[in-house]
Amino acid sequence: MAKIDWTVKFLTQLDANIGYASSEFGRSTAIRWAEEIAAFEKRVMVYPTSYAPESLLRGKKELYRCCHLMNRRFKIIYYYDEVEDIVHLIDIWDSKANPKALVKRIK
Repeated sequence: MAKIDWTVKFLTQLDANIGYASSEFGRSTAIRWAEEIAAFEKRVMVYPTSYAPESLLRGKKELYRCCHLMNRRFKIIYYYDEVEDIVHLIDIWDSKANPKALVKRIK
């Protein structure tokens, strides 16, 4: 079973998104965020390559994958290190934002 590397950047963005969802849309939306993250975590630990590669990040050093959240509004961007058996969570991306910005954010 793969381990998950919760990067500081990822956790900061997750906390900001859940906080915003709670204040703007209510507790039930924040709970839904938490449930979708938990479902992602369960699946990616067992099947780390089960999500599709992120097409915007083709050609990068790592094979970045994405998982859609919240009715496809957000994406979890991650890559899997097979040698170490670790899933590195890199970013939470608002899919309505400029796609070029994602490419710049992921170095």
